[in-house]
Amino acid sequence: MDESMRMGQALQQLAILIERFAPSDGTHPTSVPSLMLMRATQLSEPLESVYKPSICVVAQGAKTATLADEIYRYDPSTYLVTSVELPIVGRIVEATPDIPYLSLKLSFDTDVILDIVKEMNRPDTVQAEAARGITVNRTTPALLEAIVRLMRLLNTPDDIPVLAPLIIREILYRVLQSDQGSLIHPFAVNGSHAHNIAQAIQLINRQYDRPLVIEQLAKSVNMSTSAFHKHFKRVTAMSPLQYQKTVRLQEARRLMLTETVQVSDAAFRVGYESPSQFSREYARMYGRPPRLDVQEIRGSMAGSSS
Repeated sequence: MDESMRMGQALQQLAILIERFAPSDGTHPTSVPSLMLMRATQLSEPLESVYKPSICVVAQGAKTATLADEIYRYDPSTYLVTSVELPIVGRIVEATPDIPYLSLKLSFDTDVILDIVKEMNRPDTVQAEAARGITVNRTTPALLEAIVRLMRLLNTPDDIPVLAPLIIREILYRVLQSDQGSLIHPFAVNGSHAHNIAQAIQLINRQYDRPLVIEQLAKSVNMSTSAFHKHFKRVTAMSPLQYQKTVRLQEARRLMLTETVQVSDAAFRVGYESPSQFSREYARMYGRPPRLDVQEIRGSMAGSSS
């Protein structure tokens, strides 16, 4: 069977399995803790979230992921990999009731990446320069077939504890074999610039509501301030302060939308001392003041539901 036939067959099987375990629109957890499924029958509004290290594979439709000003599109021929926690704006750009958008997200531990690399008989070299923490790779039949095997385990939950970790290792191995695999490896190597930046990102995400002192953060990951700035921007496409601001504003927006938190309360909860500064920065990022933005989104969501 040639490669295109294997791809087509694997994508068809994957779409059937996702529809079986994600029968309605929305995000669906599975019996494999690190595996989430998504289905959508219409295009989506931009949805913000912090993507953890993960692989996103599409069986039908297409989606974009925006980081700062960079847009990454992925569909059945490509898949998205994030190697660190990144504030992403996701948007489904191809979906219809007849051909719904079907995808999965598989989160992974970077320690497993390092463990696999050690067994790959490759020279243990790490790039001196950190790479972007997000990339789009070409989908291969071998990768899809491994993902289909993982999905089939959902039919036999008793097999999951033993077999799922083995299949996930194979999936990650296939990712590391890709053209972009060498960009993912450094994030798992202790002491590399990429790994240091990943640690700093985790600190920012855990303490985004606290003042950010760049010199202290750089020192905590054993980097000079200048090197820290340089490599942080390489990984995230933004400065540390821009990254923190993005995470703060995304969380504030979520609080106002999903928990009906008032504007000033949301500002204080994400670390702003001045609601007016919060409103200015919010409007700069989203194009309108917080209260108006939330009203517009709720109106749009109500219209979609009806």
